[in-house]
Formats: sequence, structure tokens, C-alpha cells
Amino acid sequence: MTTVNGLPAHILLNHFVVVLGPLTAILAILCALWPAARRRLIWLVLVLSVGTLIVTPLTINSGGWLAGKVGASPAVNIHAELGETLIYMVAALAATVIVLTAVHIRQERGRTVRAGLHVVVGVLVIAAAVATLVQTYRVGESGARAAWGTTAASGFSPRHLNDAHDTP
Repeated sequence: MTTVNGLPAHILLNHFVVVLGPLTAILAILCALWPAARRRLIWLVLVLSVGTLIVTPLTINSGGWLAGKVGASPAVNIHAELGETLIYMVAALAATVIVLTAVHIRQERGRTVRAGLHVVVGVLVIAAAVATLVQTYRVGESGARAAWGTTAASGFSPRHLNDAHDTP
């Protein structure tokens, strides 16, 4: 996928990753730590984690296409390198959420789950969620610098847009 209605698909898809990744990570942490939240939210978190896992490689692929169009620069290269690693964190988050869901199903069916297993799964979910949060931030920040770094450094501000319209 390269464009959607004439816009680069990467510009549109990255918003899904930037929203779904952190939302899924935060909800996964909540489900790992709080059984009442897990009972209410685990299925939503499972769907979100799989959805994020599907959208992330599409975003990476469309970003590669866009990078070819805008040309290479150090900022674009850093963003691309960081972006390509995000799939590993998102995959780890989806995998650990799947295991947490399996633990949840087992408990809901009245079967016992050893406390040690529950702790290990919780720690893995939290580790994958934190990694997803951190890497999503790093990728997003580097993408913003790649897209807006020179513009912001040149003194551009939204106020300048208003000044241009005010002058006859």
C-alpha cells in the first residue's frame, strides 16, 4: 500500500500504530496487574494487540516507499531503522497477551494457575508493554524530527500562518 486518496499511506497508517500500540500496552499492563480489569478487558486487549501486529508491518512497508520518494537523510534513516524494530516489540506484546488470555481462560473455567506462572506471565506482559511504549515513542519522535526538524529549526510556527493571511 503506497497511497490512500493521493496521500502517502504511511502518514495515515502511522496514526493507527501511534494510538493502538500505546493503548494496547497500557491496557495490557492493567490486565496483567488487576484481575477485575482482566475479566472485563482481556478480549479487547487481545483484539487490539493482533490489530496492532497487523498494522505495524503495513506502516513499515509504506514508510519504506515514502522514504524512497522523499529521499535519504540522516533523520529519515534513523527513523526507518527505529521503525523497523518496532515490529519485534509489538509481536512480543501480542504473544504475551495471547498467553495472558490463555491463563485467563484457564482461570475462568475454574482451573488453578500456579502463582509462579501468573507472576512470570505478568512480568513478561509488562516488559513487552513497556518496550512497546518506549519504542513507539522513539519511532514517533524520530519521525517527527525527520518530517518537521528543519521546519521547526527555521523558526516556523503556526503564528506565521496567521500572519501570512493577515497581510494584504
